[in-house]
Amino acid sequence: METDCTRDEPAADGGVITPLPTGTRLLHIGPHKTGTTSIQGALFAAKDEMARHGVEWPATTRHPMEAVLAACARTGMMGDTAPTERHWGRLLEQVRATGRRTSVISSEFFADAPDDETIQRIVEQLGGDRVHVLVTLRPLARIMPSQRQQYVQNGLRMGYEDWLQHMLRKPPYDKPNPSFWLRHRHDRLVQRWVRVAGPERVTVVVVDDRDREGLMRTFETLLGLPAHLLRPVPDAANRSLTLAETEMLRNLNKEFRADELPEELYSQLVRNGAVMHMKNACTPGPGDVKICTPQWAVEAAAEIGAEMAESVGRAGVRILGDMRLLSAVQLSVVQKPAPRADTEPRIAPEAAAQALYGALAAAAAAPVRHTAAAKSRTVHQTSSTELVRVLGHRCLKRLRLR
Repeated sequence: METDCTRDEPAADGGVITPLPTGTRLLHIGPHKTGTTSIQGALFAAKDEMARHGVEWPATTRHPMEAVLAACARTGMMGDTAPTERHWGRLLEQVRATGRRTSVISSEFFADAPDDETIQRIVEQLGGDRVHVLVTLRPLARIMPSQRQQYVQNGLRMGYEDWLQHMLRKPPYDKPNPSFWLRHRHDRLVQRWVRVAGPERVTVVVVDDRDREGLMRTFETLLGLPAHLLRPVPDAANRSLTLAETEMLRNLNKEFRADELPEELYSQLVRNGAVMHMKNACTPGPGDVKICTPQWAVEAAAEIGAEMAESVGRAGVRILGDMRLLSAVQLSVVQKPAPRADTEPRIAPEAAAQALYGALAAAAAAPVRHTAAAKSRTVHQTSSTELVRVLGHRCLKRLRLR
């Protein structure tokens, strides 16, 4: 049974969240590392129950990433199959099939839309004035280590301190990851979408990390859903890597690039093999060191956050939450004193074993065809570099056959 969006709830800043009109197409654009995976998992898990309350989740997966990448004319992750307009067209068909019912689409990759023309096309194709844009924001100091870690999972080889120097102190601040400020200069992100949708159709939600389910309650109210319909969905694959795991992967990236192996192998064996299996199989313990940020970078992020908060406040959009959080100095993410040499973080043997197993399991999908050269030598007589090359070419051939 459909319900009208009439439930008002108090906002985190003491205001009232007014539900959106029935028939709205709520477009959650992220950006990255602002609770997107969590809310996507909750929405997808509750899609059947939401439909009974008049709210549709048009996508057939938890995250229609390929469709959104195609819409924004962005490439996929390193080694992944390039998205096409066919992916975007299929999502548009699913959205149109919802008719006049309320619907919600969520992808942090909408934040990668580079210009007004691209955003205009996205908004028009999704329903024009029926579209209401939702932007979720967190303090930069909390975003930086998580986003950099994601870049490492996509092949980045630069250390954290050096990366921070490039992002915060080396104009034009676009190397080695030009997408960082496209996504995370949040005032400019909001302004790009306001220029197309108008301020009355843009809502900014400041995520408070002290309230783990606050974002879900906000979505429920905006969509006119019953309280606590959206629930967290455990997702080990989305957990953060520890410092030791990140450094292991970063050094692996160096070797991978040095050997000039095909990028398809990185997707197959490393990101979706070793890393994915390690994250699913291993839970960080109290002795695992997290990635922390130097004090100077936290303070710089807070200054930028204050600028962005002031600029967003002038944009005329609806703001839910406390904008002061964006400029608060986050002591919990500050770099701790350097550890003694005998206590430096080291990757746990179990984590290393699971990563290796994940790569081997992914490689096992490629059938082994023995060449004359391979038959003439045993494995221990072959260099590790050559073994990696042989394995890589076999997997690549298998991927192309698929």
